[in-house]
Amino acid sequence: MTSNVADLYQVSSADDAPTLIDLDSPALPTAPVSLAGPPVTPAQRIAFYSADDWEMFIREWASGLRPGYAQIKRLGGTGDRGVDIAGFKTEDGFEGGWDCFQGKHYADPLTWSDAFPEMLKILLGVVKGHFTTPDAYAFLAPKGCGTSLNRLLSTPTSLRQQFLDELNRTDGPGSKLEAALRDQVRALANSIDFALFRSVELVDAIATHRTTPYHVARFGGPLPARPAVAGAPATIAASEARYVEQLMEVYREADPSTQTAPDTIPHHARFGTHFQRQRESFYSAEALRLHARDAVPPGTFEALQDDVHAGVIEVADAEHPTGMARLIEVLQASTQVDLSMHALTSISRLEDRKGICHQLANQDRLTWMREQS
Repeated sequence: MTSNVADLYQVSSADDAPTLIDLDSPALPTAPVSLAGPPVTPAQRIAFYSADDWEMFIREWASGLRPGYAQIKRLGGTGDRGVDIAGFKTEDGFEGGWDCFQGKHYADPLTWSDAFPEMLKILLGVVKGHFTTPDAYAFLAPKGCGTSLNRLLSTPTSLRQQFLDELNRTDGPGSKLEAALRDQVRALANSIDFALFRSVELVDAIATHRTTPYHVARFGGPLPARPAVAGAPATIAASEARYVEQLMEVYREADPSTQTAPDTIPHHARFGTHFQRQRESFYSAEALRLHARDAVPPGTFEALQDDVHAGVIEVADAEHPTGMARLIEVLQASTQVDLSMHALTSISRLEDRKGICHQLANQDRLTWMREQS
């Protein structure tokens, strides 16, 4: 996550403005997230990260910042202008309040010589009109900042003076700037509060990462505890429409003489309790889906649905005397599918499997009735 400072020293043209790119979704882990955690702490594991590993960690970490920002973007292109990730506080992007996060993957703690060029880039970006001054600018590095740099970041007045001294050096990076541009940077440095420059300590970055769906997948450990299932509400929601209609078709076939409808079936002497069980199963699976959304990487629950589907589809496609017989056989088969290697196995229940069958029926991936030829 580095870029060349030298190409920033001349007056820029309009076409070298930074390009905003939506954060890519981190890739799904290849190992089950339900495995026991590694025998090292997250910080120890991070110490051995490659540059690509660190970039992926930062992308995951940034997803944990979303509640505090209207938008989070990463900057692409060769001229990132010292911005790896931008957290926008309003929909105005760079024209409103925003925070800047700069990832640096070095083998040693960051020093002043590492920080100054990056600080210069961000002030140059402001001077050239690429963005307004950020409210905060933070470094993220696996080894953090060295003692001297941390001391400077903790004393904004000294940090400003150190920056100005470095900018004025005749043999330093600032000497490559055109005189007028250097004067603009100097004026900006004298006008802003250098308390905006700081670092994100690794322990704090890990704490934020822990709130994301990616933490267990990356570092192992048990999945977050699953809340109690509230059960099926009295009113049938629009989101249940298709699987409920499929159940109505099964009940009508089983008893053609009885009028069956979603609002009357709960009171049906024969099918009422059966219908209630199916709804309870559906909402159990829905509760697992919602929990998975916050606990594991995107796509994990959908992979579980696919596994259940693969385990029951042959049963569903087989010949059965009635739709009810097909439904019963498929639900029983779902409880026998081997899901031992799936990420969500440790917090799933048998009712979830039956509920997933109804979720699949809701999508018409499973059907209980066959069309008459």
